[in-house]
Amino acid sequence: MAHLCRKLLRLKLKRTIIWRVAVLRRCAGSLWDQVLACWIGKPIQYRQILESGPTATVCHHFPSGEMGSSCGDGIVSGEMRTVSAVGDRNKDASDLVALKITLLGDNLIGKTSFLAKYIGKEKKHDDFPATEVKQMDKTLSVRGARISYSIWEVGGDAFSADDCGSTAAIRVACKDSVAILFMFDLTSRCTLNSVIGWYQQARKYNQTAIPVMVGSKFDDFIELPIDLQWTISSEARAYAKAINATLFFSSASYNINVNKIFKFVTAKLFNLPWNLERNLKVGEPIIDF
Repeated sequence: MAHLCRKLLRLKLKRTIIWRVAVLRRCAGSLWDQVLACWIGKPIQYRQILESGPTATVCHHFPSGEMGSSCGDGIVSGEMRTVSAVGDRNKDASDLVALKITLLGDNLIGKTSFLAKYIGKEKKHDDFPATEVKQMDKTLSVRGARISYSIWEVGGDAFSADDCGSTAAIRVACKDSVAILFMFDLTSRCTLNSVIGWYQQARKYNQTAIPVMVGSKFDDFIELPIDLQWTISSEARAYAKAINATLFFSSASYNINVNKIFKFVTAKLFNLPWNLERNLKVGEPIIDF
């Protein structure tokens, strides 16, 4: 009888210990989930910039000679900065989330016009000199949070020229980017064929950025014969599928899908509930994913 009592006592004690351990595990798991949520919710990088009203624009121009004279780190030095800001320059920007986006593509495909349209800056010849890398910042508010996108545009010669300076330009522009936009001219199939080369160069320095393919000059594209539109659209969709990118047809002149592209990137980065509708109709601005 005494042996049975001791056995029951040990069993009861064992169950008590198991129950307490289970409770501790649940508490620890809940605490860890909160820690992870806080950690994931924080941005990779923070940077303070001057803000003026709803948006702040900062322009940087990096001449090709300042991208580094060797194949080393390609450090950018001596940058020229034009700041457009009014109002309270001492406003606390500690809560500003700074993220980097890169814009790649051949020359004369409308990259600068596309960038100027999104930033809200009227394009003038003197505003954007022919430099290897251009950078502009735009700050926006998303559900109470302030997000600053630093958008880096690489000149088309950076890929066509096989030298250390051009390699440095692509490396500096792509490093730490959260998204890379591969742009081509919808009316020039050779610029579409260059997308794969740009993609391969970019992936050498950044394997995690969200890839997006952007077809520019849609307003000119719709003037082409319908059979040629169909052919180019099919090829563009095939290229986008090959690099696992979402495809947008856009027009900076008529502001077609310009803002939508950056909304897509923002929603993708922060897992925001935003439905993007696919449009595969030839003659309309295609969106494919």
